[in-house]
Amino acid sequence: MEKDPLSGAVIGAAIEVHRHLGPGLLESTYEACLAYELQQRGIGFQLQVPLPVRYKGVSLECGYRIDAMVEGRLLLELKAVERILPIHAAQILTYMRLASVDTGLLINFNVTRLIDGVQRFKL
Repeated sequence: MEKDPLSGAVIGAAIEVHRHLGPGLLESTYEACLAYELQQRGIGFQLQVPLPVRYKGVSLECGYRIDAMVEGRLLLELKAVERILPIHAAQILTYMRLASVDTGLLINFNVTRLIDGVQRFKL
């Protein structure tokens, strides 16, 4: 699957964060540092974006939040877990569908080499 320039820029920013911090910290730490790195690179983003669920034509606030939405078109789901499970992939795909976004990155910072913790999803 070919990477788009925005995904590449975000992955580069995440690699920079991981290079400085390494694995073993909380997800919230990586989120804050990635936000700083994106800001320094002039990449627009929002953190902890509310994600309502549409059910039978009604929008319900159920407490779901997107970790980061980049330039309104790239959804980021950040993790700091021992390993990515199938439920994590299902989660990002569902969030992408609910948010009407066709590209997402699942980034697990709890790995030795960050590139091994990045998965790209396309609807």
